[in-house]
Amino acid sequence: MNPLHPDLMASAAAVGARSARWDLPWLRSYDPGVPFSIDYPNRPVFGLLEDAARTSPSHVAVRCMESTLTYAELLERSHRFAHALIGLGVRRGTRVGIHLPNVPEYVVALAGTWMAGGTVVQLSPLMVEEEIDKVLEATNCQVVVSLDILTAPLHPLLARGRIRHLIVASLGPRVGPLDRWLYPIELLRRGLPWRSRPDRPGIDFDELLAGQPSHAPRVRIDPGRDAAVIQPTGGTTGTPKAAVLTHRNLMANSLQLRAWHNAVDGRDTVLAVVPFFHCYGLTVVLLASMASRDTLVLCPRFKPRVVARLIERTRPSILPAVPALYAAMNRYMERHPVDLSSIELSVSAASALDPEVRRRFEAHGARSLVEAYGLSEASPATHVNPVARGNRPGTVGLPLPDTLARVVDLDTGTRDLPAGQPGELVVRGPQVMAGYLDDAAETARVIRDGWLFTGDVATYDHDGYFRIVDRKKDLIKTSGYNVFPIEVEEVLRRHPAVSDVAVVGVPHAERGEIVKAFIVARPGSVLSRAEIDRFCGEHLAKHKQPRDVELCQDLPRNFLGKVLRRKLREPE
Repeated sequence: MNPLHPDLMASAAAVGARSARWDLPWLRSYDPGVPFSIDYPNRPVFGLLEDAARTSPSHVAVRCMESTLTYAELLERSHRFAHALIGLGVRRGTRVGIHLPNVPEYVVALAGTWMAGGTVVQLSPLMVEEEIDKVLEATNCQVVVSLDILTAPLHPLLARGRIRHLIVASLGPRVGPLDRWLYPIELLRRGLPWRSRPDRPGIDFDELLAGQPSHAPRVRIDPGRDAAVIQPTGGTTGTPKAAVLTHRNLMANSLQLRAWHNAVDGRDTVLAVVPFFHCYGLTVVLLASMASRDTLVLCPRFKPRVVARLIERTRPSILPAVPALYAAMNRYMERHPVDLSSIELSVSAASALDPEVRRRFEAHGARSLVEAYGLSEASPATHVNPVARGNRPGTVGLPLPDTLARVVDLDTGTRDLPAGQPGELVVRGPQVMAGYLDDAAETARVIRDGWLFTGDVATYDHDGYFRIVDRKKDLIKTSGYNVFPIEVEEVLRRHPAVSDVAVVGVPHAERGEIVKAFIVARPGSVLSRAEIDRFCGEHLAKHKQPRDVELCQDLPRNFLGKVLRRKLREPE
């Protein structure tokens, strides 16, 4: 058996000294051929692209709409972009914002920024002007790459000097003949200038690359210290922060995922629906695919009809997604059946996967849907179910190679808990972030002795499989009892008239908090409070039963489909 890295072995030994139960039981459950440990090259993360271009230069790296780029072409464009950024004043450590959906320009801007020595600031195209302004100010970011159709919130920031250089790409050349006529109309409808206008603000992406050198710039980078990405996140407590991920963090997590899949170089086609501006899309989809020389089919915006067509046209073998996407595809496929037999591996993360959603998706021919777990502070992946055998639905699987995991008591975080007992999940590995940007106090609170306290409540079993029970901050304390919202939600979802549900704790003068359920009824169904009380009385202990119930049309969610419990609590 190959051992873990020495620093992780020391951590495991320290844990073992406190508790003999921690003998890394998950190593016994690994798929055959998956290593316990990996050698990580001391290189910047764009080394993944360099290696792919060297060994598979003519292999298609990205496919988007009507265009493709090989790995050699992608590397050359990244070199040109890097030189262009250097010409604009980007130096080692300069922050460059990427405000793009899943398009080839995102990959070029990402790799090119790193090659120029810069740090990527992830900007969601869903952000409004005020949100973008706050991120740019907090990160001292004055160079932004965007898409012409998304630039409306950026123009005021450019006009008042918050943005010094705005680089603008366009989907126009990539769309089909009909959409090529409609694209300028859509820009005008949004009040945005078409590329033929001389007063169009910003620098044209393609024109910027023209005439730039095609060789790699010479920039010194320290993979273990230099930040590759600044990733805005809710943090482990739900308040806005920015995780600083180094080149080593991202390189390690990409190679961990490649090893977990026992990937064969260039074999797979990956459908990239999860946005790259989120850490899940960046590492699990983009960088892990690059590490395996896979072909990425880019989907700039999720629509079930568009995803269905891409599956039929490109026959992807891997589909990473979130439960909300799988559920949306199920609804679409009820009316428009899609052959999913090409999909050999589906990965679900970001929130719990409903067993019924899994069953219905796999009924269309998709195989091996595995659940995984991660967080932005860990680049993001820490746990994945085995992909060859041993997949256990309802769990998030096993810790990745070189990753240690423990469950500790919720009060002090110092006491290791036995199998089956819920506590806070803490993890350690080379993918754990350097810290939060300009927030030493919060970094010290979250990372203690090298262990990342995730804020998630979990259990583990004797085979090393972990299960996420809830968020620590969502734990409801009522009359001295602890109630996990997910447990109540799982029960309510079993009622045939319930389509969706979210459970939160709301303040109560006598009980501290009470359990409140927000319920979305299935179309055509009638739900009464008496029926809900009766059903919960049969399946839940009294302190877990909702004391307050609100029927609603839908639940507030973020772009990954996670319910925004904070918004549900706000009226209270």
